[in-house]
Amino acid sequence: MKYGFIIDNRKCIGCHACTTACKAEHDVPVGVNRTWVKQVEKGEFPNTRRLFSVMRCNHCTDAPCVEICPVEALFIRDDGIVDFDNNRCIGCKSCMQACPYDALYINPENHTAAKCNYCAHRVDIGLEPACVNVCPEHAIISGDMDDPESEISILLSREQVTVRKAAKGTIPNLFYIDGDEASLNPIATERSDSYFWNAQARGVGHYAKNPEKMAYSEGDIVKALMDISGQTATDKELASSGPVKSIDILTGKPRRIYDTPDKGILWGWEVSGYVLTKAISAGSFLMLFAAWIFGWAEFTAETFWWAIGAGLVFLGATGLLLIKDLDRPDRFLNVLLRPQWNSWLVRGGYSFSIYGLFLTLAAVVAFFQLDAIQPIIWWGTAVFALLTAVYTAFLFAQAKGRDFWQSPTMAIHMLVHSLMAGAAALSIVALWTESGQNWMPFLKTVMLVTIGLNLGTVLVELATTHPTKEAKKTVEMILKGRYRNLFWWGAIAFGNILPLALLAFAGSNPLIAGLSGLILLIGIYFTEKIWVEAPQRIPLV
Repeated sequence: MKYGFIIDNRKCIGCHACTTACKAEHDVPVGVNRTWVKQVEKGEFPNTRRLFSVMRCNHCTDAPCVEICPVEALFIRDDGIVDFDNNRCIGCKSCMQACPYDALYINPENHTAAKCNYCAHRVDIGLEPACVNVCPEHAIISGDMDDPESEISILLSREQVTVRKAAKGTIPNLFYIDGDEASLNPIATERSDSYFWNAQARGVGHYAKNPEKMAYSEGDIVKALMDISGQTATDKELASSGPVKSIDILTGKPRRIYDTPDKGILWGWEVSGYVLTKAISAGSFLMLFAAWIFGWAEFTAETFWWAIGAGLVFLGATGLLLIKDLDRPDRFLNVLLRPQWNSWLVRGGYSFSIYGLFLTLAAVVAFFQLDAIQPIIWWGTAVFALLTAVYTAFLFAQAKGRDFWQSPTMAIHMLVHSLMAGAAALSIVALWTESGQNWMPFLKTVMLVTIGLNLGTVLVELATTHPTKEAKKTVEMILKGRYRNLFWWGAIAFGNILPLALLAFAGSNPLIAGLSGLILLIGIYFTEKIWVEAPQRIPLV
């Protein structure tokens, strides 16, 4: 048994009965939807057409949301339905990043993830999903695709159907008859804050906790009405955004006229911050380990304790930022106590937890001078420091909805940033320690090498050919669009070129080396902010 959906676009009239029935059946809050109807206009006046496409969970056979969920809040039933248990959800939003179809949302009332679950409670007692029952045109067909006598199975065998984003390899079980690329491809049309009957500039769900309480200004309403009526905007609006979007229909460019609200940036400054703090934590010990194992620098007890202390303090900061980013921080222990081992959020959580344990053991061994077991502890600490440094790259890779994060160089990116951050942090610490001067030549060399490696890694990540249009649009946004100033002036000029010049020409001065380290840490944060946020601005639906 394997349940699926067919949306027959030859019949859909865009009445939104399915949206309303879904909201009533599941008591879905204002501002978020499990099922909605995306509307797109295309053609050149007067030969125009309006397309209706029902959007919802695709109940994928290989569901990336299930794989990335750290607490098994999402699961695939024996009948193929992808269901969820909001009693386990921690609100990490990983599933929303993993879903290529933007099917999940954060419930603004209980702050847990939710989506279409095929009305599993109805299916279990022999009823069809609510949207199927209410559709006046029988444009939504559900059923067992493995049953050759079912209507959905017969239609699949007779009609030419399409799916959304087949290249993702999720094997979606939501099919469209007469599906149009202008409607099914999310980058074929641009998102807007103003559509028919709504203004969505303030976001929903996780991004805006109480959308039903928000009052839109008179200016919001006037602008929305102008967009619909075709009037020209004011001079100020014209200068900032060009003519109103209704003119697109005259030129044949497809445009959205109704869609679900944008969910905003799901992983914000907390994630960028935790990538930086864990880089400092892992890198601090890796500097100590490299000096010990290769003999590149001599360190005293004072240097050792500063490095161990930095590792523990910034590891603690990493944990606090991770918890703060959860929409249900009261359930954060579920990651460790109810783990789903395929998720790199779980693997990462255990990696830096064990790393913290090894750091503590290294401190204990040094304090009690247990020299016999020191090599074992240090090697174990180094292994988990490396895992802590790079695991985020594999977590991002599981977020299949964000194409730019699928870069094979992401692990190198994270490792280089950890080495750079460790050297930078210890160069600042060295200013306040008597023995720090002995470390400065080593730390200066590491910073110079990692700056070069970082610039090379960024070049590879941005300059190599990307396989999807979504990834290419992200690169364009970084280099020429929204993030161009932060990237060129913040991350590159300030965060890399300036410390490179300072270290190359005046790096023998401890104050200059420490200042360079501080600038490098700021540059790493700028880079991570861009790398985390930019891919999330590409629409998934």
